[in-house]
Amino acid sequence: MNVWFWIFISTWIINFLLFVSMVFLERKKFTTIMCWMAVLTALPIVGYIFYIVMGNGLSLRTRRMINKHKLYKLGYNEEIKKILFMQEELKQDLKEDVGVVKCCYSYGSILCPNNDIKFYRWGTDKVEDLKRDLLSAKETINMEYYIFADDNIGKEIMNILIKKAKEGVKVKFIYDSIGCLGAPRRFFRKLRKAGGYVAEFFPPFGHIRMLNLKMNYRNHRKIVVIDGKIGYTGGMNIRDDHIYGTTKKTSPWRDTHLRMEGSGVYILQNIFLNDWRYCKKENKSPEDYAKEGYFPHINIAGCVNLQVLSSGPDTPTQTIKDAYIKMITNAKKHVFIQSPYFVPDDSFMSAIKIALASGVRVGIMIPEKPDHKAIFHVSISYLKELLDLGANVYLYKGFMHSKALLVDNNQLSIGTCNTDNRSFALNFEDTVVMYSKELNNEYSKSIIEDIKNSVKIDQKYYRDRKWYTKFLQAIYRLGSPIL
Repeated sequence: MNVWFWIFISTWIINFLLFVSMVFLERKKFTTIMCWMAVLTALPIVGYIFYIVMGNGLSLRTRRMINKHKLYKLGYNEEIKKILFMQEELKQDLKEDVGVVKCCYSYGSILCPNNDIKFYRWGTDKVEDLKRDLLSAKETINMEYYIFADDNIGKEIMNILIKKAKEGVKVKFIYDSIGCLGAPRRFFRKLRKAGGYVAEFFPPFGHIRMLNLKMNYRNHRKIVVIDGKIGYTGGMNIRDDHIYGTTKKTSPWRDTHLRMEGSGVYILQNIFLNDWRYCKKENKSPEDYAKEGYFPHINIAGCVNLQVLSSGPDTPTQTIKDAYIKMITNAKKHVFIQSPYFVPDDSFMSAIKIALASGVRVGIMIPEKPDHKAIFHVSISYLKELLDLGANVYLYKGFMHSKALLVDNNQLSIGTCNTDNRSFALNFEDTVVMYSKELNNEYSKSIIEDIKNSVKIDQKYYRDRKWYTKFLQAIYRLGSPIL
């Protein structure tokens, strides 16, 4: 028997073991399994390395550790549940949204009334308010970012955190190991030396930055909670080109973020502390955190009812995706989606197709200047199907990084979650689902401005593509389940 025989046998055995792992341990979808098996068969050695780094699921031990450190209950939970089910006035306000509210509630997202919300369309506006709120902090600052760069804006925010830590404010900071690859660890150590607390989400093996077996699972959240009363979340990272649009290739950089005051801040705080408890293996009780001032009494701040959803590979369901599907299938008039990437699975595509078949107007906006060519080609491929069914498709003249879903006159979701398989299934994400006609009207005006700065594509756009572009799109789409 020659060496090729043993290579063939070894390849078959490894493929079989990985197939068993994907089916029985990781419980991946059939389309994902088939895609990986094709990669492993075509590229036996490179494919194995790629799978180990990018494809293997979270270990059972990791999932247990994350769940072990989750804060499931705090005193406010029961109070907000009472509000949801006992106040007739509130139930009347949410009459059109009750199905979405119950769907989100079934995934553990309690309804939070009396919030004040402010939108940001541009990073410069957001960072000015963020700096002001950080400088005004009296007790606590909790901050969590996927990308926090060691550049001008990163240094400016970091210096504020260091200043507040030296003043005695309790500063906790989480950065994602992969998203912050470009920032040296000494950049974050400055905060620790000043008295702050720093955690790296899914740190690499042996502290070697590129040797990270969990690099496929990224903490994509952007959360700031100040004194337990002011919260920020949305699509904006802390990096010069994201905030100021300094890179010509992706300029103008259009994004959406929000500032929140009210009961919803508790939920952002809870999500942060879940991640913090996992990173630091901290076992403080909810009562301990309350005593430390992380959950102060919050007065009525506004009139917006909302729910905050979180999702990640540690949960059995794709919470945010399911909520989006419910919102889309619940639509009566119109749906508008903004996302830098559009790589949905079959269930999400079916929801949009059903909405179109029901007479709902559907608009989808992605960037004309992509940061990942392959994903752009896949997005264009999926959008062709929806365009054929009557959807309106827009290419924003710049980079559209906003993650927004607007439905009818009263439902709006803004958060960190892209419309793709990675965000739905692999990343740790959050989004805020708001029920407010005023907010929808305000964001509708923002969409109108975005459309003015966009190109509406039609069938001619697809007919004019070069043959090799069509070929590449077909090939890239085959790999969409693992992008």
